[in-house]
Amino acid sequence: MSELDKTAPWAALRAFTDARIALGRAGTSLPTREVLTFNQAHAAARDAVWAEPEFGPLRRNWPQVPEVRSRAESRAVYLRRPDLGRQLNPVSRAELEALGSPAPDLLIVVGDGLSAAALDHAPELLQALLPLLAGLDVQLLLARQCRVALGDEAGEVLGARAALMVLGERPGLSSADSLGAYLTYAPQVGRLDSERNCVSNIRPGGLEPAAAARRLAYLVRESLRRELSGVTLKDESEARPDALPGGPRLH
Repeated sequence: MSELDKTAPWAALRAFTDARIALGRAGTSLPTREVLTFNQAHAAARDAVWAEPEFGPLRRNWPQVPEVRSRAESRAVYLRRPDLGRQLNPVSRAELEALGSPAPDLLIVVGDGLSAAALDHAPELLQALLPLLAGLDVQLLLARQCRVALGDEAGEVLGARAALMVLGERPGLSSADSLGAYLTYAPQVGRLDSERNCVSNIRPGGLEPAAAARRLAYLVRESLRRELSGVTLKDESEARPDALPGGPRLH
């Protein structure tokens, strides 16, 4: 960064954000360091989009969790056809129908979405969230090549009262590993985005998984109690920091 730029009034703000501000300049161009950093971030975002999900860490904690796939047969198809990522593969749908387990209060689907790298944070999120769902029947599910609306169909098949879709967000140039969590009451095919609550940017450098778990536990309980989700359900968890001990009944 040039001497002139070091005195820029917002250079100090750079310490508080990952956004690309106060980059400095070399003549009329960006400093080489910033160009290289940008290229590195762009490559990380592309890698996150194309990577196959790794469910090993989740399976070590929850080995019996079923796995489903969307109708997108490959990553290339998934990226070109978002509609296929919202639908269950016929084989996966039949397997869910054959589970025969009681309808859960909450279905949690953990999937790759647009960033398989974000799945690294899923175990920590679930370990913090599940104890806060004391007394609820919770069904876990893993999903490949999935979009948010896949949880609607899966929740409808299982008769879940609510569905929580946890998946990798579209990578940005400041973070390629953010998780997003989308809560839908009474999931069924055709639900609108306005009928969901979203907690996003879940990662160590963003919203810490433990903090996200507290918000999600609040939203889940309020959703089930008031039988709604989306724009009519507000996140007031910070005003009600009451503890939620115990654990759910896992299928």
